[in-house]
Amino acid sequence: MEHLVNKRVKNIEISGIRKFFNMVSHIDDLISFTIGQPDFPTPEHVKLAGIEAIQEDFTSYTHNAGTIELRKAACDFVEKKYGLNYQADSEVIVTMGASEAIDIAFRTILAEGTEVILPGPIYPGYEPIIRMMGAVPVHVDLRENQFRFTLETIKPFITDNTRCIVLPYPSNPTGVSLLENELKDIALFLKEKDIFVLADEIYSELTYDQEHTSIAQFLKDKTIVINGLSKSHSMTGWRIGFLFAPENITKHILKVHQYNVSCANSIAQRAALEALTVGINDASVMKEEYVLRRDYVFERLTSMGLETVKPDGAFYFFVKIPNAIPLNSFDFAIKLVNETKVAVVPGSAFSEYGEGYFRLSFACSMETLKQGLDRIEHFILNSK
Repeated sequence: MEHLVNKRVKNIEISGIRKFFNMVSHIDDLISFTIGQPDFPTPEHVKLAGIEAIQEDFTSYTHNAGTIELRKAACDFVEKKYGLNYQADSEVIVTMGASEAIDIAFRTILAEGTEVILPGPIYPGYEPIIRMMGAVPVHVDLRENQFRFTLETIKPFITDNTRCIVLPYPSNPTGVSLLENELKDIALFLKEKDIFVLADEIYSELTYDQEHTSIAQFLKDKTIVINGLSKSHSMTGWRIGFLFAPENITKHILKVHQYNVSCANSIAQRAALEALTVGINDASVMKEEYVLRRDYVFERLTSMGLETVKPDGAFYFFVKIPNAIPLNSFDFAIKLVNETKVAVVPGSAFSEYGEGYFRLSFACSMETLKQGLDRIEHFILNSK
């Protein structure tokens, strides 16, 4: 019966990140710098809130958009943190992680033949959804622009078919964030154009050299903001995301969400409420540690002669494979695993514009980073 499966689904592939992780995860004594999973536990008070929800039998459906208490807390959070103003009763949807938020946003705004402009390299979670909608992903090669997705890089790719521009900042895989003036330039250019912006800001609480700025501050009427608690509160498995947009957009996205999942997990919503209120600054402890790790890894990589941009957000380095090692990114990653038992993600997992690079996550202990980087350094020195 496989011949009856939707061709668009058959033509997409499992995420290159997961594919590579699954290939190597069985190896004994492997040091893995692959998955973007915070190594901190969910804060204790957040876990207790989830336990209390179970004990109180808070296990029924909630409003499709999420409990009003959580929606109010989410709106308060982004207002205090980023100066964004949304109405809790009509302009926010609680989703099953940021991934579902991205899915329902695209399924609402995209149509056959419309185009979505994406930075390249980019996290692989956008393109498959775009293609399943019959829309066209249009990647912008940012390798010669320090991975900065500025207005000047976007302009040449605008056409009459452009429906959406994706701004995933801070970036996975590069760790790059956009500056306020860069966002203002994009917003001003789009002000009179019928083009949506999907701003994926899941790493907004993990910025290191500057405070996060959202383009929704300058272009609220056209922007769909995606956020969540996976990275900020180390709650990846709780699957709580948020979608913010003006009511004339969310009222349609909510219909897609309703028929997709009905509502987000009720128990996780109670834990999320605790995270956004009592735990509003829980990310600060993690940030302090991530800064120490980032600076250590940057010093180690540059001392090896490896070329990379110092990340100002998220917890990744996107590293250029030395010219002296004549391997594509997949073969490089396989050779690294086989010879050193260190796993990184091949750059090709992040579109064709990631080829020639590898992604290294520093969401692990200093001890693990030191051991893994020692192995990488030995590999690099012996491969030249």
